Amino acid sequence: CTPLPSDLGAGVTKIGRPGGGDEMRHNYLQLEAGRGDQSTYFTRVNAGKESVDDDMSRSEGQAVIHDLAKAADVVVENFLPGVIARLRCDYETLRAVKPDIIYCSISGFGQTGPWRSRPAFAHIINAASGLMHLEQGDEPAPRVSNLQAADVLAATHAATAILSALIRRGRTGKGAHLDVSMLEALIAADSVTYGAVLNGGEEFGNPRPGMIVAPVGDRFLAMQFTGSPELWPRLLTLIPELAGDTRFDTGEKRRASWRALRPIVESWLGRFPTIEDAVKTLSEARIPCAPVLRPAEVIAESHLAARRFFPDVPHPARGAVRVTASPYHVDGQSLGPRGPAAYRVGEHTRAVLGGLGYSSDRIAELLRAGVIAAP
Repeated sequence: CTPLPSDLGAGVTKIGRPGGGDEMRHNYLQLEAGRGDQSTYFTRVNAGKESVDDDMSRSEGQAVIHDLAKAADVVVENFLPGVIARLRCDYETLRAVKPDIIYCSISGFGQTGPWRSRPAFAHIINAASGLMHLEQGDEPAPRVSNLQAADVLAATHAATAILSALIRRGRTGKGAHLDVSMLEALIAADSVTYGAVLNGGEEFGNPRPGMIVAPVGDRFLAMQFTGSPELWPRLLTLIPELAGDTRFDTGEKRRASWRALRPIVESWLGRFPTIEDAVKTLSEARIPCAPVLRPAEVIAESHLAARRFFPDVPHPARGAVRVTASPYHVDGQSLGPRGPAAYRVGEHTRAVLGGLGYSSDRIAELLRAGVIAAP
């Protein structure tokens, strides 16, 4: 949520715990031998942000947050609902010191409802959303997904809501309290099944009609001929024997007879000697397709190099670290991080508090008391 506006030019200050800081610092892959707080994950999602260490469990630390809020446009928090109120940094408290504050709360299940206090990660939300069941399909059991969809969708929805709230505040002077649920973000992403089941229809999980992943040569190819009414006639030009089969002459029949249709298309794909031959034929017929790539192959693709999607950010020990850019261009320019991630926990504490008007003596006093931390 916060790297996106940072890449667009917003100043973002991340509040960390005194001592270890953000737990994501200790994730995979560590960039520097002998240190356990330099993960690549942390580097990307915190590049361009300032780092302030503050003990929010203490009243003096809460006062620091209140002072930061007075100078801020937006506050983003992702504690379990109720925790931030106990820390006296909730929306009502901060609105008292900054009436037009835009305050965004991101949680697994939302700020209200019977599930509000459940802890959550993307994996948990994938199970609770029904998506894990849909993805299981014909497999004997549900499985873990590599895609952190609940995290990313909740974050991007939150960023959109924040920008909308800023526009509203510019017109009306009114702040906002935004409540973003990972669960609802993920459910809303499946428009086919939920739109159907909500209105008396059936689930459409795996195997997805019209979507294929099949072996071609020594690799795998993904192709799709559903989603547009123009795709099926294009496929018939390549596999004309399908045209006379009444089992497949309507979209509803193809959906109902998918388990019979899929092996016919997979057998046709199996005739290609290489995946490049299959991609060429399908692309010329304007049927969407792509080889199944490994991450290292994706990184090596010239297309993403042309889009400048893997920029470098500085790192004191490595010189430079490659990260992903924001997934949009503005005025023809890609948007990468505007600076490095904080190398040390609380790296900018002194500078940020000084910018709020704290004297050097007051900063030193808070440091001695352990309310704040700085290298």
